[in-house]
Amino acid sequence: MILPIYIYGHPILRKVAKEIDTTNYPNLQELIDNMYETMYKADGVGLAGPQVGLEERIFVVDMEPVADDDHPEFKGFKKAFINAQITEKTGELEWVEEGCLSIPGIHEKVPREERIRIQYLDEGLQPHDEEYTGYMARVIQHEYDHLDGIMFTDRISPLRKRMIKGKLSNFEKGKVNCHYRIKTV
Repeated sequence: MILPIYIYGHPILRKVAKEIDTTNYPNLQELIDNMYETMYKADGVGLAGPQVGLEERIFVVDMEPVADDDHPEFKGFKKAFINAQITEKTGELEWVEEGCLSIPGIHEKVPREERIRIQYLDEGLQPHDEEYTGYMARVIQHEYDHLDGIMFTDRISPLRKRMIKGKLSNFEKGKVNCHYRIKTV
């Protein structure tokens, strides 16, 4: 089932998500499947729980759509991250353009560390402790930020933030047009 994606300005996007009770979370696999389906419909590579109205610490990533000859490691990279915790960020800050399904049509350069270490449960509830670098680390950090109520626009330069203030204000007023199902304030 395709879920509505919550748009910038909706209060759920600013809440810190709570850990999922993995011993008693009915239909967890169905939720994960719905999140993937929603993400694909919106042409995304990642989607976090708060973006579909959930206060739980879950996000999904599928790097297959951006796999190519330069990045064969993206092929087959499809994971759910449950109760994730980034335990380490290292390396230099890299400024790379990002977009977000909750902020359609806006792309800005965002600084992020080049390497992360993350602990999480997969969709089979198996624990993992993994390191990621480069673009994979960036996508994971972007989705992880959603779990802490942080939007990528919070990380851009003050000048760029002032330049897109009008567009963000329109989102807060419910003035948004995109090709996927959304929910505004």
